Amino acid sequence: MAIIKAFRGLRPPAEIADKVVTKPYDSYSYDQIRRILADNAKSFLHVIQPDFADKKRTKPNSLARFKKSKQRFVEFTQQGILKQDDSPSLYIYCQTIEGRDHTGIIGCASVDDYENKIIRKHENTLTDREEVLKNYLKECDINAEPVCLTYRPVKTIKDLTESIKQHKPDFDFETVDKIKHRLWKVSDEEQVHQIVTEFSRIPFIYIADGHHRTTSSVLLAQELREQNPDYTGDEAFNYFMAIYFPDDELKIYEFNRLVKDLDGQSPEELLERLSYDFEVEKKYLAPFKPKGEKQFGLYLNKCWYSLTLKKHVFVTPGIVPSLDVSILYDHILAPLLGVKDLKTDSRVGFLSGARGTGELMRLVDSGKYSCAFTLFPVKGAQFYAISDTGKIMPPKSTWIAPKLRSGMVVYSLSQ
Repeated sequence: MAIIKAFRGLRPPAEIADKVVTKPYDSYSYDQIRRILADNAKSFLHVIQPDFADKKRTKPNSLARFKKSKQRFVEFTQQGILKQDDSPSLYIYCQTIEGRDHTGIIGCASVDDYENKIIRKHENTLTDREEVLKNYLKECDINAEPVCLTYRPVKTIKDLTESIKQHKPDFDFETVDKIKHRLWKVSDEEQVHQIVTEFSRIPFIYIADGHHRTTSSVLLAQELREQNPDYTGDEAFNYFMAIYFPDDELKIYEFNRLVKDLDGQSPEELLERLSYDFEVEKKYLAPFKPKGEKQFGLYLNKCWYSLTLKKHVFVTPGIVPSLDVSILYDHILAPLLGVKDLKTDSRVGFLSGARGTGELMRLVDSGKYSCAFTLFPVKGAQFYAISDTGKIMPPKSTWIAPKLRSGMVVYSLSQ
């Protein structure tokens, strides 16, 4: 049954929490990052992008970069920007977006639960990304952003979290994007025991977001277990930080695709080849987002098109082959654009549907990519069916909201 474990989180003091926490690094533009780093010495971005302080550049994803990140993290603890809680705790977190609350519980998930398939996945991961994140964890020794796990709603857990939310939160602030953040530390032993007990009755937990971070934690644990054959299972590396959301608190977005080149063909040739299997309709400059399954948007040569799969086209039976992400790969990316493997092909980029179509257009118009495809989001029923049958979606099939800020609560693998 599912494990949720209390831990001694490192958190910013309440009065500076809004200055410390940050969105994921890749959700900012380069100019935004430079401005934040220059204006805010307490931003956790200084840990993520550690070169700013000394102006000495290190290679992204290098050991040197990770060592500097660890150094910045240590400096944050020495300066009191992050302080470790005295006792093991769980944390109730509520993010309010456009008037709707999304409430989850932050705790540690078990590597063994993943290996025993109590924690279930639904997506493949990118091999290079797994290795990068494992090396980051090994050097930096922290989880700064929790993996997002989900489960079918449990009334007793919901009632307990709602009762805790009636008390004054430890954090209560709003970020510049008009999203409200509240956090309650749960260190009372009886309350922690209640939550742990209720989770122990849940048969399966599902990865909603953070497949790469989960896999990298597992890979690191496997490596450290080999190096420490007498490990007990209580060591910090046997766990990773997660936030557990009931599925009715989440929203699933699509992950759109970009391709760097047209594999030697002209835009006109690609459109001609697409017309064999798809109804191609020109939308001009009006961005197109699919209204249903087996329909795609294409942005190419400063023009939008809708692509609707023709009825005569054979789709391989099965829940995974019938997903739109699979149809896009099987009928467009692989045969028409020469994409060999989504896990390893550097010609393919991914952008979440939550960021809209404007960024897709910008990336194509800039010349970084030649075309972009929009998709219809995966449904919740498909998500569970795939996980429960042990099937795997292609990489980057779903993007889940809400997203937590980095630096809100940090889990130290050294504790």
